[in-house]
Amino acid sequence: MAIDEDVKSAPVDSGILDVIRRRWSPRSFSDQAVADADLVKLFTAAGWAASSYNEQPWRFLVGRRGEATYDKILDALVEFNQVWAKTAPVLILSVSKMIFSTNGHPNALGLHDTGAASANMSLQAAALGLQTHGMGGVDREKARASFAIPEDYEVGAAWALGYPGDPEALPIIYREMEKAARIRKPLREFVFKEWERAADMAEM
Repeated sequence: MAIDEDVKSAPVDSGILDVIRRRWSPRSFSDQAVADADLVKLFTAAGWAASSYNEQPWRFLVGRRGEATYDKILDALVEFNQVWAKTAPVLILSVSKMIFSTNGHPNALGLHDTGAASANMSLQAAALGLQTHGMGGVDREKARASFAIPEDYEVGAAWALGYPGDPEALPIIYREMEKAARIRKPLREFVFKEWERAADMAEM
């Protein structure tokens, strides 16, 4: 049985958009396939993210289970992630172009903007009843070699995508993490008016 997503949702009284409140990062995924039409919506949402000079530096490699692209992404994950990520029906690798197309100058915000696109993708997934789980545990040089990614592009994160599954199907170490309550830092710990001095807001 899939976990009750209310357990993983942000508090109802947080005042944030429901789709943000309901986004979380499962490790157990069901066998239900992700429709092509939903993938189109996810990547369209990603494509409408803000980016410096409208460079849109993001690139996404996407593979379904059974495809060579999926296997290459899975093989590039660290072992800790491989164990559970192989339950996802779709794996994605984000890549960022780090040089501006217009002038050839370095784009220091390439990965930042690719992260913004990935956030859009994840929120669109949650709106469709899907979820993503981003992974930093990637052998980036292995991924670069597997996909012949050019040197002016940088590998970002890997993403598992699908419908949440039964946490009881996971090895016990992952099962406990799957069921654990989600916590977030209070705003005063990261919203400042001076360095490490909390900004003046009523509910901080």
